[in-house]
Amino acid sequence: MTGFVGAQSLPTADVYVLGETHDNADHHTAQGRLIAEIRPTAVVLEMLTDEQSDRLDDSIPLDPQVLDQVLDWSDMGWPDVSLYMPVFEAATGPIVGAAGAPGDLSAYGLDDPLPPEQQAEREALQGAAHCDALPAELLPQFVARQRAIDAQFAARTLDALDRYGSPVVLVTGNGHARTDWGVPAAIARVRPEVTVVSVVQGEDGRVPPGGDIVLDAPAATRPDPCEAFR
Repeated sequence: MTGFVGAQSLPTADVYVLGETHDNADHHTAQGRLIAEIRPTAVVLEMLTDEQSDRLDDSIPLDPQVLDQVLDWSDMGWPDVSLYMPVFEAATGPIVGAAGAPGDLSAYGLDDPLPPEQQAEREALQGAAHCDALPAELLPQFVARQRAIDAQFAARTLDALDRYGSPVVLVTGNGHARTDWGVPAAIARVRPEVTVVSVVQGEDGRVPPGGDIVLDAPAATRPDPCEAFR
């Protein structure tokens, strides 16, 4: 399914994973619209830790400058918090942090080797994401880190589901939203009874892999991230 969808056209689910390209404002606008229509009991943000999300309460105005100061957002390396305002404005329930200390992830099989073809594909993707500037021997470590992050985000999302009830939304990057090996797959491994719908968002018709639903938007204007390696 492509193009903008509303909650009325989303399958019913316990968890909605809303992917993004982090610096694309249109992606966050779409996330805000979906959150407003889904009306989740909680929104889990990749960008925040629990300690940061605990700073948010009804006394904090929904103002980018205030949120930047309260959350120390500018110190974290994410795009400007103003891009995320549609998400903050649409979240009527608690905002939960997905980052921080990972906790016990033993149930997620992180020590199990991946199928060789998937390992090779994931190493190639990590290489491309880092402008093919990484030594080949480091790529397995980056794949392992990505797997651990997926498991951590899954665990935090399930914690929110157990605490607040269904439905819960996770806001995260497109790579983590992949149904084949991202957060949805990690949730399916440990809680197969939990229903998950993944929305990934492309740019200029370039479709990210692995989403149940694909949205598209114009590409953000950005400098060449690989220029520094040339």
